[in-house]
Amino acid sequence: MPAYLKSQANQGCRQVRTDQLRVALFSGNYNYQRDGVNNALNRLVGYLERQGVAVRVYSPTSDTPAFEPTGTLIPVPSVRIPGRGDYRFAYTFDAETRRDLEAFAPNLIHLSVPDRLAFFVKKWAIQRSIPVVASVHTRFDTYLSYYGLPWVDAILGDVMRRLYADLPIVFAPSESMADQLRADGMHDNIGIWSRGVDKVVFNPARRSLDWRRAHGIGDDERVIAFVGRLVMEKGLDVFADAVDRLTANGVAHRVLIVGDGLAREWAEARMPAAIFTGQLAGAELATAYASAELLFNPSTTETFGNVTLEAMACGRPVVGARATGTSSLVHHGISGLLVSPGDIDGYAAALTTYLTDDRAAAMAGEAGLALSRRYEWDEINQTMLDNYLTASAAPVVVPPSVFTPIVERVVTRFRAAA
Repeated sequence: MPAYLKSQANQGCRQVRTDQLRVALFSGNYNYQRDGVNNALNRLVGYLERQGVAVRVYSPTSDTPAFEPTGTLIPVPSVRIPGRGDYRFAYTFDAETRRDLEAFAPNLIHLSVPDRLAFFVKKWAIQRSIPVVASVHTRFDTYLSYYGLPWVDAILGDVMRRLYADLPIVFAPSESMADQLRADGMHDNIGIWSRGVDKVVFNPARRSLDWRRAHGIGDDERVIAFVGRLVMEKGLDVFADAVDRLTANGVAHRVLIVGDGLAREWAEARMPAAIFTGQLAGAELATAYASAELLFNPSTTETFGNVTLEAMACGRPVVGARATGTSSLVHHGISGLLVSPGDIDGYAAALTTYLTDDRAAAMAGEAGLALSRRYEWDEINQTMLDNYLTASAAPVVVPPSVFTPIVERVVTRFRAAA
């Protein structure tokens, strides 16, 4: 338990029982896209409900969701994000959403995205002495640079600090991301809400020669896997440059791309010899991990890196960026190799190690498998529930202003950057 929560718990605050807890969770994308964040949120909701907690989820929705939501999902007004039509932005706290929230009568609010709706909900909650916590799941600063908008980073940083600064706690998925949030001045009290992996689904026994053969992979070929959404912020350009360097160096390999997204056409044109499976899930995804020789994850935008953990659980070594998320999971030189972001020669050398040295690959895979066993979903989500219970019992301190308009500040920043 974070130190500040312990201190509050010792101040004689009224304790809330699990069956009294009513959590309103606000998400930017609960189930209309499949990614690690949504998987984690849905697992948390499922766990909370099994413990007797009442949960209601508020999120933008789609007519073609990626999967069925866990729990009760309430749609909120949203618009497509310019340049990223696969994601939506909640922009208002409309009367229908407000009525539903008031009828649900939560005693804890969890904000998992810094959109405009989050500011309205925060104000609504604090005015009613309802505790608010938040979690951070996205490296917006690195995302923006991929779309030619680095100047927006300063604006967004101001927005996030305004949202988080007076909350009692903010949760990050990894220690490396927590360190980044502190360095960015987002908050001093950063708790860890980690991620788990299903060992029944993801394990080395999923390796399948039949699966490889069905995808045109020879029994003796060495396969480099990329797993994730096919969007540029996942480092697809760096991935392609690094495997090109392997080809130039005469290092034999095959490339396996698992996932889908806006950059798939780009990736297919850039890596015409690669095998593209589309998006996979469950046992078939685990089979893809286990049937490769290693995972290559050059993304610098991870806050945790679910694909990295899943590959480790399948006994695969990982070559990744020395960046948030990945650096908290991969023990350099033990379960994989970390390379400075953008170092193509460094990536090629690391990949060559595992493509040409079976013993090194096997040892790293075994080490990663052992490390992955520390990440148990129920234990992780119980820790989050414990934090919820303590936060819901703590007194709410109303700051001088819970909703200082930021439009003027945004305009000022915009003009300065123009």
